[in-house]
Amino acid sequence: MRSLPSIIHLDMDAFFAAVEQAAKPSLRGKPVVVGGLGGRGVVSTASYEARRFGVHSAMPMAQARRLCPNAAFLSGRFEAYRQVSELVMGLLRELSPLVQPLSLDEAFVDLEAGPYGPVLAESDHETGERLVLALAEDLRADIQRRTGLTGSVGAAGSKLMAKIASEQAKPDGLVLIEPGQERAVLGPMPVRALPGIGPATEQVLRRAGLNTVADLAEAGEGELVQLLGRAHGAGVHQMSIGLDDRPVVADQDAKSVSVEDTFEVDLADRERVLREVEVLAARCVRRLRAAGRSGRTVVLKVRRFDFSTLTRSETLRGPTDDEAVVIETARRLASQVDITGGVRLLGVGVAQLADYTQEDLFAQALREEAAEHAESEVETAEEEPEAVAPRRWMPGQDVRHTELGPGWVQGSGVGRVTVRFETPWSGPGRIRTFAVDDPALEPARPLPLWGAEEPEETGAPGERETPGETGAPGAPGAPGV
Repeated sequence: MRSLPSIIHLDMDAFFAAVEQAAKPSLRGKPVVVGGLGGRGVVSTASYEARRFGVHSAMPMAQARRLCPNAAFLSGRFEAYRQVSELVMGLLRELSPLVQPLSLDEAFVDLEAGPYGPVLAESDHETGERLVLALAEDLRADIQRRTGLTGSVGAAGSKLMAKIASEQAKPDGLVLIEPGQERAVLGPMPVRALPGIGPATEQVLRRAGLNTVADLAEAGEGELVQLLGRAHGAGVHQMSIGLDDRPVVADQDAKSVSVEDTFEVDLADRERVLREVEVLAARCVRRLRAAGRSGRTVVLKVRRFDFSTLTRSETLRGPTDDEAVVIETARRLASQVDITGGVRLLGVGVAQLADYTQEDLFAQALREEAAEHAESEVETAEEEPEAVAPRRWMPGQDVRHTELGPGWVQGSGVGRVTVRFETPWSGPGRIRTFAVDDPALEPARPLPLWGAEEPEETGAPGERETPGETGAPGAPGAPGV
């Protein structure tokens, strides 16, 4: 355990929604919800304005619409999130080569391994803490200056406490937990505050009367080992008393992303099992996308009533982060499993990870094959022109009009698409409506946020804002951001 709080944890605030607000001036200060917009869609991220209405991550999108009907409901733009994430991670690597990303919007940093390490090593405790706070404040200021977004930072002597501190700092804050105060801080917290304690473990602990971290510490390692098993029980006890010597590991590359649930009562109904598999697959895809990854192999894990565990997997033709593809594959695997006697645990994972998410080639291929199959089954008179499927426009999608320039889709339906024409550096833009097949309207790549490097073939000449400017060159009269 370190005597100096030289490990920091950065967690960007409402990241996906905040990127959308930064990119779309008309949405700033308004409730924004990002996630799946279909009938079974769930919330990925909600802005703080939407959270005031009770909307939160992992909530069914239908419920979010009921709670906050006036919010902007947008599909995800993962290329844009990756762009901002790479910029933020670059700022972190200026502080230290030991940066451990956990997802697109959060990471640990070991300051002792960076250029300020020698100064920290030679400083007394008070001076060292002041330097850590100064570095964290500068980091937050740099992130806001370069992206317009806010992040919360926690500093502590371990990864566990740094993450706890960043949670306490939200939103847009900085909290330092001094080494030696771990048990005082952790004690009143619910057991779910510790990493590795999910819903099933929480229920086991609750039945034993252990509700807070202080209860876990008082129970002792022996009782926790009896309840949770040797490895898990010992680990939970160590963390409950504030001991965590895990190092910050740079460029940690996960080989798979997975989720699983243990059920209070064994599942014996096939349809119930398939429904649970769908829920798990959707959660797995959310984690996959949050990490900015896609994967080629879908894995199903089943633990039966007699504690025997089996896995089934299917390797796709290409990497995917398409929720429908993962759900369908997981359902297909589950339908082949004998559930006689009941199922205690189900898990869904994605392996053989790849580094892109925006261009889902496998899902695209499936859609193209389905379209070709449908066309082959339709007999069309020779004199009739070949039908062309209308283009699909998703809310929040980046577009460009040959005359009006860049904008984003507000909505579409009944053969029309509504577009708001604005950029990250302009004021709120005007709204126009077009036919969905208007040849002047095309999909576009995301524009950069303030101060970011502009991607090739996406910039509009004369519309770039530089640091320190208050207006958008090329957009006369546009208010500053």
